[in-house]
Amino acid sequence: MKKTTLETAVGIFVLIGLVCVGYLTIKLGKMELLGENYYLLNARFYSVAGLKKGSQVELAGVQIGQVKSIELDTKRYVANVKLKIENDVKLTEDSIASIKTSGLIGDRYIQISPGGSDIYLEPGETIIETESPVDIEELISKYVFGGVEQ
Repeated sequence: MKKTTLETAVGIFVLIGLVCVGYLTIKLGKMELLGENYYLLNARFYSVAGLKKGSQVELAGVQIGQVKSIELDTKRYVANVKLKIENDVKLTEDSIASIKTSGLIGDRYIQISPGGSDIYLEPGETIIETESPVDIEELISKYVFGGVEQ
């Protein structure tokens, strides 16, 4: 009798442990199980050098989403970036999306600068105003070879 009670208690303990590990895996991996808490927006850039799928999207230094995908628009020869933005963050139609670098040689992320319009972007719409990243190598080569005016 004592053996089956002990085995049952150990089984319940192991089951609770597995549920906890599963919960932590989902939370720390930032996975969504029961519906998404995001809506999608598009942005077109002439260059997305260094930007990756999963990169952060920030507004005022606070993460509000991430890059879902990056694709080449073969008609316009620009990069079409799909952004996952949190549902409680509404962006106006005159917002500006800029690709920035965290630190001197850090990861790239998208910085959103809010606009002053009263019209908000709907899911699936495109952020019109974008700024591609500054190419440090190009600036250095211009400086070295005399292409920069002082």
